[in-house]
Amino acid sequence: MRPVDLAREHGLSTQAIRNYEDAGILPAAERTVHGYRTYTPLHAQALRAFLALVPGHGHQTATSIMRAVNRGATDDALRLIDHSHGQLLDDRRTLQAVEATLRDLAPVPDERGGTFIGGTFIGPLASRLGLRPATLRKWEDAGLVRPRRDPRTGYRIYSAADVRDARLVHQLRRGGYLLEQIAPLIAQVRSAGGVAPLEPALRDWRARLSARGRAMLKGAAGLDAYLRARAEWSRAGP
Repeated sequence: MRPVDLAREHGLSTQAIRNYEDAGILPAAERTVHGYRTYTPLHAQALRAFLALVPGHGHQTATSIMRAVNRGATDDALRLIDHSHGQLLDDRRTLQAVEATLRDLAPVPDERGGTFIGGTFIGPLASRLGLRPATLRKWEDAGLVRPRRDPRTGYRIYSAADVRDARLVHQLRRGGYLLEQIAPLIAQVRSAGGVAPLEPALRDWRARLSARGRAMLKGAAGLDAYLRARAEWSRAGP
């Protein structure tokens, strides 16, 4: 098979096929006496496996998986797959935590020694969330929480909306999201005065996680077919 034969099946360029081989995604090809690459059905199966892995695992991880398989390190490839599944599970847990936080959001109750009519101070809020006050100040610098200042003391006063925002930020940060990724979500909540506008975003988030899970299943099937083809090819010999 020529590079163009592999490329045509998937709408790729012949240069892409050569690049995949150079990257270790495809096994090394034999060369003709004139230096042209020649591919086999095993290369075609490797290409199908890689393209099946990309939607669920991403290009970089799919590349690492194929490299590991092609050098005979199947266990390394399976560990990479396990790691991807772990990341997906973490993302699902983060989504569930955000949804639970949204359901539980309520006005800030009065607390002796730290809260008065109109809001709560930074110390009690940090304690409630299990954070350091410095973290809340960092979030304030990033525009994620916007407490007002007491005109007499200069102390920060967090309203119920500020507490809501802090709880959302806290859950998303626990899920590994960067502050700059969280900012648009918080802005959306603020602009509507509540969390109702987040429902479409959460539905989309759930749909994307489900699609990623399905893509991982397809990738697993493609990789399994390639592993079986490699075993058969090895038994058949040159």
